[in-house]
Amino acid sequence: MKYTQLGRTGLKVSRLVLGTMNFGPQTDEADSHAIMDAALDAGINFFDTANVYGWGENKGRTETIIGNWFAKGGERRDKVVLATKVYANMAATDEAWPNHDKLSAVNIRRAVDASLKRLRTDYIDVYQFHHIDRLTPFEEIWQAIDVLVQQGKILYAGSSNFPGYKIAQANEVAARRGSFGLVSEQCLYNLAERRAEMEVIPAAQDYGLGVIPWSPLHGGLLGGVLKKEAEGGRRGSGRSAEALADPTRRAQVQAYEDLLDKHGVEPGEAALAWLLTRPGVTGPIVGPRTAEQLGSALRAVELELGEELLAGLDEVFPGPGPSPEAFAW
Repeated sequence: MKYTQLGRTGLKVSRLVLGTMNFGPQTDEADSHAIMDAALDAGINFFDTANVYGWGENKGRTETIIGNWFAKGGERRDKVVLATKVYANMAATDEAWPNHDKLSAVNIRRAVDASLKRLRTDYIDVYQFHHIDRLTPFEEIWQAIDVLVQQGKILYAGSSNFPGYKIAQANEVAARRGSFGLVSEQCLYNLAERRAEMEVIPAAQDYGLGVIPWSPLHGGLLGGVLKKEAEGGRRGSGRSAEALADPTRRAQVQAYEDLLDKHGVEPGEAALAWLLTRPGVTGPIVGPRTAEQLGSALRAVELELGEELLAGLDEVFPGPGPSPEAFAW
């Protein structure tokens, strides 16, 4: 496994991030534990989750599954860089109360203690803001985070789904307070969705944040979906199905699969490998439902994409161009 440094921190993390969103809703606890064991054995040491994962009436279930895995011992917790998130209202749907969500100091305090209990650990390496909170000032947010750092409950703070200007705002307020600020940003970024290159990634690079792309296969769109359809396999769903309903997008995906077939490369592995070539990217989040899917992701880390193939991928899925030059005229 290849490793890198998470932004401007001293943390050494794997170039793949194990996403756990499927643990609970789609993958039962025993299989989830097996996937985490396999990931750790393969050298993946960066695990990502969120307090809301499990969803609906099972919110928090994913953190509980991870906590039960840590409790098995074998230095599992010590070997893992653990990231979770705060924002969602964790009360039952018909019991949602004010101050039980977003990034107020009271909710951050409440949420971190609940996550620590579910995760069966006494600290979180990277505590991430799942979305922006337009009502809570960053002065309040950083005051709450600084207290948690002093208490040893978290080590660093990160963001998720932040626009570039909010990354800048958050870290400028942190600098004025003498706080460490954000160290990472999770954003939607892949070959088919490159808008993060306009402002999010440049802001992250300027402020020393590691970029952690989520949905690296764009909901399966980049995982060979058309070939699977032709073979009578699983059809696109969610974001993938919506995209394929557009004839222009469908033709683009066909060109992508044809290009990779010409080079003898699996689409899903190529999409992950491409992200690993992008400036500022720490590592993409992979969310395997099975051990087989984890194996495919691991192969992507060792995959070297030649210049001809990289140029071809840019032709099929062109990016927005360098900021601000591409938008000056």
